[in-house]
Amino acid sequence: MRRVAHRANSPKWQFLRGFLKNPVMVGSVIPSSRVLIDKMLAPVDWKATRLFVEYGPGVGTFTRPILDKLGKDARLIAIDTNPDFIAYLKKSIDDPRLIAVHGSAADVEKIIAEHGFEKADYVVSGLPFSTLPPGVGEAIGAATANAIRSGGAFLVYQFSPKVRDFIAPYFERIERGFEWINVPPATLFWAWREPATA
Repeated sequence: MRRVAHRANSPKWQFLRGFLKNPVMVGSVIPSSRVLIDKMLAPVDWKATRLFVEYGPGVGTFTRPILDKLGKDARLIAIDTNPDFIAYLKKSIDDPRLIAVHGSAADVEKIIAEHGFEKADYVVSGLPFSTLPPGVGEAIGAATANAIRSGGAFLVYQFSPKVRDFIAPYFERIERGFEWINVPPATLFWAWREPATA
């Protein structure tokens, strides 16, 4: 019984279970590496961040490092379609700055408004855009651009570079990187909302 309970509380077991339950919505069977996480979050201006949003937090592989860097008065809204992941985050992370929401990234504008915010400073996502149902990737790209303030960014890590097609129409500037020290190797995108020029 003790072994079964330990396995049920293990983040690796929860992640694998989530992948097997819905592989279309979970990008990889293995959580992201710390090297990838640090590289993805490197451009973030933490002092200016009041609201960070995460899509597909899973077992909190990015959630915990974000909370480590986030200001004490800032908030992190983590959105996942898998209720098991949301329940796990609420149980395993005791931090009042974390708001774990069972919902869709396509509804990000509504979700942040319901929690008293007008715009997010940054959004990070590992959702597998290339395998999402038709139209969902485009909807998430458009909604995310509308939800991010001028000067903020959409941080995306993927195992297929096709995600650029879903976000390019909505962001003024996109930077691209690659991380070999990850299983599998990942393509990284930093899509920026640029201030309007006069």
